[in-house]
Amino acid sequence: MRLLEVHLPADDRFDTVIRAVKAADPIDYYVQNTERKDRKLISVFIREGTGQSLIDNIQTALETCDDFRITVLPVEATAPNIEEATDQKAQKQIQATREEIYSDVSTGARLDRDFVIMVVLSTIVAAIGLNSDGIAAVIGAMVIAPLLGPVLGFSMGAALGDFKLLKRASVTLASGIGIALLCAWLLSFVLQIDLQSRELMSRAEVRLDGLALAMAAGGAAALSLTRGQASALVGVMVAAALLPPGAALGLFVGTGHWTLAMRAGLLLALNVVALVLAALIVFRLRKIRPRAWIDQKNAQRAVWINAVLSILLLTIATALIIWLDLGSEVSVG
Repeated sequence: MRLLEVHLPADDRFDTVIRAVKAADPIDYYVQNTERKDRKLISVFIREGTGQSLIDNIQTALETCDDFRITVLPVEATAPNIEEATDQKAQKQIQATREEIYSDVSTGARLDRDFVIMVVLSTIVAAIGLNSDGIAAVIGAMVIAPLLGPVLGFSMGAALGDFKLLKRASVTLASGIGIALLCAWLLSFVLQIDLQSRELMSRAEVRLDGLALAMAAGGAAALSLTRGQASALVGVMVAAALLPPGAALGLFVGTGHWTLAMRAGLLLALNVVALVLAALIVFRLRKIRPRAWIDQKNAQRAVWINAVLSILLLTIATALIIWLDLGSEVSVG
């Protein structure tokens, strides 16, 4: 359940908004006068899955008004209890509103001091864990790695055609990966690299099952976000596809193992593309798109461009994987 609060001018548009509220069949609503006599506050209780259409209708009604504010609040519980609707119209899929999703994604895609510190710390833990074959340390590094936000931000920006969010998420993701590579490269001069470590060497094994892992992680991340149930475990899945290969790449480059570095770099690039593509597909399937028709056209164009580029890169990466596997088989034979 959600609580929508609409603060708007008390003019002719107020009646239009009230009609939109009534048409949405809310659980309850009430109107309050504010300290400013020319303003009113409408509070609307709505069921899960019905908020987006109401928000869109209200924004359409207030298209020419710059002086309004819609606030979306989650409702944990009410008394007395409210029975769930049983009719087919009310049984809509549980989904957070576009505005809620955008707020979460925009915050997670921010490049700030905390993000940089977390990337540095997680990379140090991951690099040491990989080199010492310590799986617990590698998992711990993935728990604190803040890489989920920029991945979802990039996909969300493409789904909405929001180039500002797309650019910010791209800078944050590139910065995060670049910082991880730099930290791992610096650690390679301090650590005695152990090429017998199974955890380290597994990040130089480029296989198609890694693609499946990254696709599943990206899809799960986007799905949990649209349902308003984003969890730390999903962030671990995304970090599993990015942080260990990035740390391994930095270690291999620092020690001059260029073949292993190429494999780790290919795995990292493959995982980035797979994560973004899977999240973008889920956002489109969940109908995360702009409200205005012209914006939807621009968003659709951005989605197709990103999808085509992603599929092209995945095809090239898959061909390289097959080529590397064939080359290793020949050398073994």
